[in-house]
Amino acid sequence: MVHDGADLEKKLIESLSKQFPTKAAASTEIINLQSILNLPKGTEHFLTDIHGEYEQFNHVLKNGSGSVRRKIDEEFGNTLTLKDKKSLATLIYYPEEKLSLIEKEEENIDDWYRITLHRLVALTRRVASKYTRSKVRKALPADFAYVIEELITEKAEVQDKEEYYNSIISTIIWLKKAPDFITALSNLIQRLVIDHLHIVGDIYDRGPGAHIIMDTLMQYHSVDIEWGNHDIIWMAAASGHPLSVATVIRLSVRYANLGTIEEGYGINLVPLVTFAMEKYKETDCTPFVIRPGEEYNRHDMSMDVRVHKAIFVIQMKLEGQLIKRHPEFEMDDRLLLEHIDYEKGTVELYGRSYPLICSDFPTIDPADPYALTAEEAEVVERITSAFVHSEKLQRHIRFLYSKGSMYRVYNGNLLYHGCVPMNENGEFLEMEIDGRRYAGRSLYDRLEAYARKAYYANKDPEEKRRGQDYMYYIWTGAKSPVFGKDRMATFESYLVAEKETHREKKNPYYDLRDNEQVVDSILKEFGLDGESDPHIINGHVPVELKKGESPVLCGGKLFIIDGGFSKAYQSKTGIAGYTLVYNSHGLRLVAHEPFTSAEDAIRNETDIVSDSEIVETSSKRISVEDTDTGRELREQIAELSVLLSAYEDGTIPER
Repeated sequence: MVHDGADLEKKLIESLSKQFPTKAAASTEIINLQSILNLPKGTEHFLTDIHGEYEQFNHVLKNGSGSVRRKIDEEFGNTLTLKDKKSLATLIYYPEEKLSLIEKEEENIDDWYRITLHRLVALTRRVASKYTRSKVRKALPADFAYVIEELITEKAEVQDKEEYYNSIISTIIWLKKAPDFITALSNLIQRLVIDHLHIVGDIYDRGPGAHIIMDTLMQYHSVDIEWGNHDIIWMAAASGHPLSVATVIRLSVRYANLGTIEEGYGINLVPLVTFAMEKYKETDCTPFVIRPGEEYNRHDMSMDVRVHKAIFVIQMKLEGQLIKRHPEFEMDDRLLLEHIDYEKGTVELYGRSYPLICSDFPTIDPADPYALTAEEAEVVERITSAFVHSEKLQRHIRFLYSKGSMYRVYNGNLLYHGCVPMNENGEFLEMEIDGRRYAGRSLYDRLEAYARKAYYANKDPEEKRRGQDYMYYIWTGAKSPVFGKDRMATFESYLVAEKETHREKKNPYYDLRDNEQVVDSILKEFGLDGESDPHIINGHVPVELKKGESPVLCGGKLFIIDGGFSKAYQSKTGIAGYTLVYNSHGLRLVAHEPFTSAEDAIRNETDIVSDSEIVETSSKRISVEDTDTGRELREQIAELSVLLSAYEDGTIPER
């Protein structure tokens, strides 16, 4: 049966009438939604390129890139000293840890509880004021929901309000619940200061705690993720792609970060270690150095360099097999094992012969260099199975799929990790996939579709394998939006001393992203040309502040917020990362100092916000009406208005 537009609208309205069965119910909901539209928009927090630095990440999350301190300043002004403000901020960031120190030092702890509870209640009232009572109620901790709501809700009917609130707080202290209540209020303030979190890629690799970051994100109240290339390779590995598994392990051992795999995800690497110690025991491992962090046990160095070499060879072999399966990837320049002269110890690159730092590869057959030995094949099968059967890894990767995507359009901003691949003229690069050509937004969409097949197409093994191979291309391919270079010179960076061979040419996007015409064409491609003040928020390539680079380009239309969260990049950038805060007043870019430790932050009340720059101020306070949520609410109001009219003219009877 075919329904015309009128029939369909009537069915929708009849369905809506079940939820709002009377004129009064529909009218009340319209009033409620209309009032929400006039509230200030919630604060959005943008982070990118975290690279496993979980302590710094957790601190920035707790302080909202300075949002907590700004709320403290707004609430208390000059009535609190700078020292008191720092103490209050640290308590909010780390309530349990800070309380344990204070309770040992304070002579009259009940007085301290009383003063602190009053301050926290006042601050909670301020940060809750921009939300509906219903939304705040949903955020309240279950154990103290009723009492907190009493404390932060203005009581018009109570004549002596001060005595009323004092009585509640005195009772909390008398019942020995003050520490629990302080912790609950501190966590509530953290939650209400930031309404929504955006992670613009690269949670994994480099640092030691990607698994801890993922645990934190899974508990966060509202978050989305735009996949970075390092996330993609972990997602592919978790799907059971042997080449991606080898790549993840190589990166982890290179940065002395096998703890994430072994302790974090419970993945047993003993088969690989046993194989490496046997096959590479007497070989030259000079190029396969480890980049150890402060906590690295150097007694493991001899073993790790052999594991490093073994997994490098396995990766190169499996990569060669993939390239031969997919000529459309146009990656033949990465087929380098066949260009090695194993007797002379040289490799042919771009028409020139280069000496190899090391040419001692006992498992490579020069006649068939990409074939795994029987022992290598067994190792690959066992470690791949371990990745697939790690329950915690699978839980984290499913979360990445459910909350993540290749790009996102959110409240007039375009978020992506790497670049929109283009040529020198600013035209979007085309890539042929399955006989069709894709560029710009359609390329993102097609590659994301394959990324999802890699994990979920379990009933079609061929399609799943194809999706997995495409994920590896997303990690390293020249036209990949999240990679953005002409090649990944892994082989050369390990085995060839001449720096000229290590060069990875960036996509022209990176030279053109300060060109307004190019940036406008990107915004138009992703449907943002009709927005009043659209922005691109971009991660992936660290901003080298030392060299005078700026994170704000194209007159404020494009923000690059990778400033070196990862310690591996901080010597280049000169800072420890940028974050972006978008609240009802506008956009604020925050530069961060290197983070020492959570213990230092707790004991010495150090914070890591080093510089905060307002980059865009709205002429009027931005309200919910101006957001994507506002658009949805207006649609709901329009539907309810039709329902109300139907009740009034008798088209639909009230229930």
